Amino acid sequence: MQRTFSYGYAAKTAHQTSAGMTVSRCKLITVMPHLATDYPNPSVLQLRRLALLLVLPAFLLAACDSSPEDTLVDDVQQRLVGSWQREYDQEGAHVKRLLELNADGHFTETARVVEPDGAVTEHLHTGEWIFDGTNLKRKYLSADGKPLSRLTLPYATFALKFDSNREFVGTDNIRKREVRYQRVN
Repeated sequence: MQRTFSYGYAAKTAHQTSAGMTVSRCKLITVMPHLATDYPNPSVLQLRRLALLLVLPAFLLAACDSSPEDTLVDDVQQRLVGSWQREYDQEGAHVKRLLELNADGHFTETARVVEPDGAVTEHLHTGEWIFDGTNLKRKYLSADGKPLSRLTLPYATFALKFDSNREFVGTDNIRKREVRYQRVN
């Protein structure tokens, strides 16, 4: 009669001899059956395979220097790099904004406003941007070529949702509005 008690990678096997004595032996159980060996005399090759089997996962885990969440944030951040445009009407004027997000964390935003009487005004804003895993956050540093005061640094924060690779919707939870950007390039 033979009974096996499994303990992870090792199993204890008990069997009776013809003389009625119980003999216990340990057998190595692995995901690769050809590595199984009886203790106490495994061969050098089997020990090397065992060491590789135990050490390899540690090296693979050590190679993963970022969590899956970090990878997703990086992927979205890389996806945001480029030029994005949105157009809308506000108080009778037509506004066209071009937002350029650079890989170095800086942005440029140009706004072209066409008034109902046909007068055109253009604005240029610059600053820094990040994606925190949920929100696209922009900190404005200059407006129309002039640095902004530290006391009045405006921020824009939008929770992002991608409708496609070429379009995202940003929700401003403070002002309770949505903005839709489309990729230009």
